[in-house]
Amino acid sequence: MQRVAVVRFPGSNRDLDAVRAAERVGSEAYFVWHRDSDLQQADVVILPGGFSYGDYLRSGAIARFSPIMGAIQRHAAEGGAVIGICNGFQILCEAGLLPGALVRNARLSFVAKPVDLQVERTSTVFTNAFSSGDRVRVPVAHGDGRFVADAATLDRIEAEDCVVVRYLASGPGVEPNPNGSERNIAGICNAAGNVVGLMPHPENAVHPLQDSQTGQGFFDSMAAWQPLTARH
Repeated sequence: MQRVAVVRFPGSNRDLDAVRAAERVGSEAYFVWHRDSDLQQADVVILPGGFSYGDYLRSGAIARFSPIMGAIQRHAAEGGAVIGICNGFQILCEAGLLPGALVRNARLSFVAKPVDLQVERTSTVFTNAFSSGDRVRVPVAHGDGRFVADAATLDRIEAEDCVVVRYLASGPGVEPNPNGSERNIAGICNAAGNVVGLMPHPENAVHPLQDSQTGQGFFDSMAAWQPLTARH
């Protein structure tokens, strides 16, 4: 059984959603406080959505200095799985675990609605249950969700196949890019595919009472991944 550590920062608000989504696929999920320095033998680390430290300075800019981040950086360097969702994605970028940055939405307003995505890369811990080109509908809820990077970095991300999901272009019945992200990027990964950042919230699209259940695939992928403890 996988051990999934969900990190709680002051201001996290999707932490319980992340725990429940992980439990739905049979994982042993538990909370880790941001002041801790031990991941308690986690196989997977989830940095959940919310407003860590009230998003003062910049989203994720203070949280990246929390003591737990040292353990997360070591975990990722050793090949452990890490996913940052929304505010968690912002924290991963601020900590240098992923390139680029998340800045104010193009229309300068908070957006909360389902959006349509296309899966680009399936060789990651969190997308291996999908086929390339699969379309999913997952909600977003953010004010600073526009992914930006300089042209050289964007070209490198593309060349290394590190775009995980993109927002779909406008069309009939399609909820398109909600924030103006460069190249419609909604999520990226590192080259190895063990560190993933997603701006949409798959943990809020896993239950029959929610608008969509297509977020389940991200957690099915996580459950199918062979954790480090099983590789030795």
